[in-house]
Amino acid sequence: MKTWISTFALFIATTSIAHAADRPTNVPAIIMFLIFIAGTMVITWWAARRTQTTSDFYTAGGGITGFQNGLAIAGDYLSAASFLGIAGMVYVSGFDGMIYAIGFMFGWPTVMFLIAERLRNLGRYNFADVTSFRLRQTPMRILAASASLLIIALYLIAQMVGAGKLIVLLFGIEYKFAVVIVGSLMMIYVAFGGMTATTWVQIIKAVLMLFGASLMTFLVLAIFKFNIDDMLTQAVAIHPDGRSILAPGSSVSGNPLNALSLGLALAFGTAGLPHILMRFFTVADAKEARKSVIWASSFIGYFYLLTFIIGFGAIALLVQHPEYYITDADGNFDMLKSLIGGTNMVAVHLANAVGGSLLLGFLAAVTFATIVAVVAGLALAGAAAISHDLYANVIAKGKATEHNQMRISRISTVALGILSIILGIIFENQNVAFMVGLAFAIAASSNFPVLVLSISWRGCTTRGAAIGGFLGLTTATVWVMLSATVWVDVFGFAEPITPFPNPGILSIPLAFAAIWLFSVLDKSPESVSEKAAFDALTVRSQTGIGIAQASDH
Repeated sequence: MKTWISTFALFIATTSIAHAADRPTNVPAIIMFLIFIAGTMVITWWAARRTQTTSDFYTAGGGITGFQNGLAIAGDYLSAASFLGIAGMVYVSGFDGMIYAIGFMFGWPTVMFLIAERLRNLGRYNFADVTSFRLRQTPMRILAASASLLIIALYLIAQMVGAGKLIVLLFGIEYKFAVVIVGSLMMIYVAFGGMTATTWVQIIKAVLMLFGASLMTFLVLAIFKFNIDDMLTQAVAIHPDGRSILAPGSSVSGNPLNALSLGLALAFGTAGLPHILMRFFTVADAKEARKSVIWASSFIGYFYLLTFIIGFGAIALLVQHPEYYITDADGNFDMLKSLIGGTNMVAVHLANAVGGSLLLGFLAAVTFATIVAVVAGLALAGAAAISHDLYANVIAKGKATEHNQMRISRISTVALGILSIILGIIFENQNVAFMVGLAFAIAASSNFPVLVLSISWRGCTTRGAAIGGFLGLTTATVWVMLSATVWVDVFGFAEPITPFPNPGILSIPLAFAAIWLFSVLDKSPESVSEKAAFDALTVRSQTGIGIAQASDH
C-alpha cells in the first residue's frame, strides 16, 4: 500500500514540476489530492482484508445501514455531471441548465415506489438476479450484462472527461496522462477493496462534496449580501442572452421532441442504472433499502439547489477575472467559449474566485474524489455483470467457485479501467452532463422496462422480455450513434442521420410495447411455468419471506 501511495505521489510531483513552466502549481490542491489518495488507499487496504467472499466483494456483506447507504448513493449519483456539468450548463443556458437536475431528481420517486423494496427482497448481488427470478437465466443475464456494460461505458466517458480536465487545469499535465491517473486509481480501489472500499470512498466523498458546495454557495451569496435578486440581476446584465436565462423553455422551444425525450430518459433512467441499483443489495433488508432512498433523495435534492446558485454566481462573478479566460491581444474574450478548461470547469474557477487557492484546492480534491468514487462504483457494477452474470451463470451454468468469480471480477476491473481510459481520451471534448443523459436514455430503454414488467406483470415471459429489452437497447444505441453527438462530433460526418440526440421518446415506448406483444404471443411451455411463478415472486417481493434461505445458497 505504501508503495502505491509513494509511486502515485512521485508521479504527480514530477509531472507537475515538469510542466511548471506551462501553469503555476497549486500547492494546496496537490496536498489535498495526496491526503485524499492516501486516506482512500488506507481504506482500500482495510477493506481488502475484509473482502473474502463474493458477497463481500459485490455487496459489502449486506452490512451497510440505510443512512450510510443513502450517503453512498448520493456519492455515487452526484457525479462529475452533477457538479461540473450542471454548473457549466447553468452558466451557459441559465435556468434551462437545470433541466438535468430536475430530471435526475424526478427519477427517485420511481425508484422509491416501484423498485427499491422489491429489488432488495428478490435479488442477491445485482438487478439481473431480479429479472431472472422467474424468467430463464441465460437470456436475462445476457441482456442485463449487455445493457449494463453499455450504460457503464457511456457513464465512464463523462467521469473520465471531467477528471481529466480537472487535473489538466490544476497541474498543467497532458490530458491523456490525467485520464490514466484516474483509471489506475479506480482499478486499485475496486480490484482490492471491492464494495466495502467503494462504499466508504463514496461516503467520504459525499460528505466532503456537500460541505464544499455548501461553503462555496455561502461565499457566493455573501458577496451579494445574501440577496439572490441582486445576483440574478447582475447575471442577466452580463450574460449574452440577457433576461432569457431566467426563463425556462429555450431547450423545449428549440426542439420539443428532444426535450421530451430527454425528460423521459432522466425520469425513468435512474431505475435502470446498474451501479445505483446494485447499492440496494448492500443493506440488510427492504426497510433499510427504503431508508436509503429517502436519505439519498434528501442529500441529492439539497445539492442540486446549490448548483443553481453556483451556476448563476459564476455568470455574475467570473467575468471579473480575465485570467480564467483565453483572451486576444486586446484582452477581450467570449465568456461562453473562452473559459480555460471549457464550461465543465465553471465551478472550479468560481471556487478560486471566491475562496482563493485554498478553496480551489479543496474543491478540486473533492471533485476528484467525486469522479474516482463514481468510476469505482461503475467498475464494480461492470465487474459484477461480467463475472456474476456472464461467467458464473451463463458460461459456468452456476457451478463457478467463489475463487474463480473473484478472479474474473478483478480481471474485469482491469479491463474496464483500460476501456475507460481509452473512451475518456476519445470523447475529450464532450459535455459531461450530456453524456450521462445518453446513459440514462439507454438505461430507461432497456433495463427499466424489463425490470418493471418482470416484477409487476404476470404475463411477462422470457421471450417478451428478451426481445423487448434488446429492441430498446439496440434502438437507443443506434439512435445515439447516428446522432450529432457521435456521428458528427466523433466520426466527423457533415450531417447527423437522426434528427435529435436523445432517443427516449421512441425507444422507451417501443421496449414496453415489444415486451407486451411478444409475451402475449408466447405460447411456449416455459411461458406457462413463468407465469405460474409470479405468485411466488409477488409474495417474496412484498414480504421478503425466503430471502434468508436464498442468501445461504
